[in-house]
Amino acid sequence: MSEPASHVAVKAPTPAQQIVAHKFGGSSLADASCFRRVAAILHAQPEFRQLVVVSAMHGTTNALIALAETAASGAPDWNTGWQALRDRHLAIVHDLLDARAHATLAWIEQGFAQLANLLGALAVLGTPNREAFESIQGLGEVWSARLLADFLAMQGVDCACLDAREVLVVNHGELGAAVDWSESGARFAEWRARHAQSWLIVTGFIARTRTGRATVLGRNGSDYSAAIFAALCDARELTLWGDTDGVLSADPRLVPDAIPLPSLSYDEACELAYFGAKVIHPQTLTPVIARGLPVRIRNTFHPEHPGTAIGEVAAVGAHSPPVKGISTARELAVVTLEGAGMIGVPGTAERTFGALHRAGVSVVMISQGSSEHSICCVVRDADVADAETALRRAFAAEITRGEIHSVGVARDISVLAAVGDGMAGTPGIAARLFGALARTGVNIRAIAQGASERNISVAVASADAPRALRAVHSAFWLSPQTLSIGLIGPGKVGAALLRQIQSARPRLLHDIQLDLRVRAVATSRRMWLGEAGAADGWNNAADMTCDLDAFARHVQAEHLPHAVIIDCSASDAVAQRYADWLGAGIHVVTPNKHAGAGPSARWRAIRAATAGGARFRYEATVGAGLPVISTLRDLLDTGDEMIAIDGILSGTLAWLFNRYDGTQAFSDLVREAHALGYTEPDPRDDLSGTDVARKLVIFAREAGVELDLADVAVESLVPESLRTHSAETFMDHLPQLDAAMAARHAHASRNGSVLRYVAHLDHVGTARVGLVELPSSHAFAHLRLTDNIVQFTTRRYRDNPLVVQGPGAGPEVTAAGVFADLLRVSAALGAKL
Repeated sequence: MSEPASHVAVKAPTPAQQIVAHKFGGSSLADASCFRRVAAILHAQPEFRQLVVVSAMHGTTNALIALAETAASGAPDWNTGWQALRDRHLAIVHDLLDARAHATLAWIEQGFAQLANLLGALAVLGTPNREAFESIQGLGEVWSARLLADFLAMQGVDCACLDAREVLVVNHGELGAAVDWSESGARFAEWRARHAQSWLIVTGFIARTRTGRATVLGRNGSDYSAAIFAALCDARELTLWGDTDGVLSADPRLVPDAIPLPSLSYDEACELAYFGAKVIHPQTLTPVIARGLPVRIRNTFHPEHPGTAIGEVAAVGAHSPPVKGISTARELAVVTLEGAGMIGVPGTAERTFGALHRAGVSVVMISQGSSEHSICCVVRDADVADAETALRRAFAAEITRGEIHSVGVARDISVLAAVGDGMAGTPGIAARLFGALARTGVNIRAIAQGASERNISVAVASADAPRALRAVHSAFWLSPQTLSIGLIGPGKVGAALLRQIQSARPRLLHDIQLDLRVRAVATSRRMWLGEAGAADGWNNAADMTCDLDAFARHVQAEHLPHAVIIDCSASDAVAQRYADWLGAGIHVVTPNKHAGAGPSARWRAIRAATAGGARFRYEATVGAGLPVISTLRDLLDTGDEMIAIDGILSGTLAWLFNRYDGTQAFSDLVREAHALGYTEPDPRDDLSGTDVARKLVIFAREAGVELDLADVAVESLVPESLRTHSAETFMDHLPQLDAAMAARHAHASRNGSVLRYVAHLDHVGTARVGLVELPSSHAFAHLRLTDNIVQFTTRRYRDNPLVVQGPGAGPEVTAAGVFADLLRVSAALGAKL
């Protein structure tokens, strides 16, 4: 009968005799340089007495299993693999021991000869033999333990080497290998009485059954061995050395920003390990939990890092997050038993789980609604057929009578678990987790939370699992909130935006854990797809023909939680794609007016597409960097009523008429504005008034007024005779504007007025843009340079209209407005702005 670890009858050592236990995994023992590194780590430890458990050299166990399978299949070529494995071990012996290698070489040769005999016997049998397989699997640990012991002895260390099969007795049951603590303790005490060396090298992974048959401990068996022997020798601490800086907050293959956790409680470590954290296995912790033995996970290749400390209670810092880590278990399926006949019927759950137990199906997660209408189980995908058959058989009568409606199966499922002792009693944890999944467009299939509140688990489609993991990981501020960004239109505004993002990115990453990652840039003809944080040097990259479908697929990367496309073009064709992008969960930020002022049907489709949670931000379409759309929204959302909106909405036209005083030809001012970059490449885009009209349409739609561009009365400043020529021809004939403009200016001056190009909209939908005369006392008469100004006359601001004024032209200003919208999207996704 097995006893708990706490009942081991081994005399407790004095502090001077106390042992510290270590375990080194296969990656830590990959070659001769690794053995030297391990020895150096052990020599650097302050403890006098050390117990060291070792795995096989990296890749050895897999090679031994492959040899055994090849031999058992009757294939004649197992000798090639045997020879390669033998040569590898002999080469390391020569490298480490050099002139003193004779005895170790002879011992290794003997071990490989025995292996050859076993493989030959399997080949003769032509069938797998469990005892032979397990004997072969454990040989790697025997060889690596002897090699490390001989190398340490050569360095003058007083050490002994223990084949764990001499003392460790286990029984295999449903829960794996169970230690016979009484028998193992007695054998170990007897062995230590004969081997009192201060350092002890022990084989991991292998043991012996009560009948004396060699066996192995299964997955992560060397870690389990280390915990067992640490308990047997009453070690003060156990350190598991591997190739990571401790237990990470998530799988680094899925979350590159995963961070090492300074400390975990035993419970937290068990939860994370069960749901896929590869650093430690739950079974490893069983012996140490019973004794309260501290465990530390450290990196052989980075020994100066303190790693992760695991104990009864995790250390709590001032900024310790309630969630310590996020794990996923993959290759699962959901089996659902559903029916009205289950409601209020005792024993349904018992019958369900009893049927699964008899079928040998392990249940990973359970979920049942309070209505008792359904029971949902998550099982291994490999077991789903057995689970479905078992449930149909168990409830065959109820299915026939219609009391059970269905036994449903959903495959390709992953379970995501958020784990942390700090979750208990902390309001809002579930809300933050579910909100993060919703914002990234991940649907939840099932939910489970234990009464301890230490774990919230959700079942999601496996295709969504990487994105879900990253979203939740960043939602709890365990890693930066990452946005995958694609920029269309790297012209003046787009280029300025790239510079601004590049400049602000380090600060945002450091101060608020926001990672704005520009991963794609497209012009009308070509595009760049990459991984760079701010698209450094994209313009020098190899040309790729622009394909906006491929562009969007790259931006919406599976491994990143959030995707944003920023359209800084003036393309109607690009705006046509917004609804599809938003519907796919890609956020859109733009200064492109074609979406907001385009066909009404397209505008409605864009707005409808945001119902799924994707954000559409377009503040810069009207006021560049001015908060005019958000101001209008705030007024209307708080119950105010729009009476009229008036404004100077073109920085270019504002600059022209602020400067035009009749002393200089109007055409000269247009050329100057063009040279300064204030106008579009073709100044007629500004002078025609169409751009202002589009802004007015956007305002109208935001205010709830149904308006199309054709409904706006537009006064163009471009003569009819120059509207169809090329831009170059137009620039050559600019002086044709001068006479008419001089006459307009003279008339305004005689009336004590100024000329301003003004947009007007009222609540009934009257909309016009054009050149008007305003008294010199008017608010619009005293603007600076490229200032835009918007005047909101509302029910609350009827007598004293609300005015928003500021720069309204220039690439830097517009880019800043777009950047602000990008940050608003980031805040909505959980960034700590």
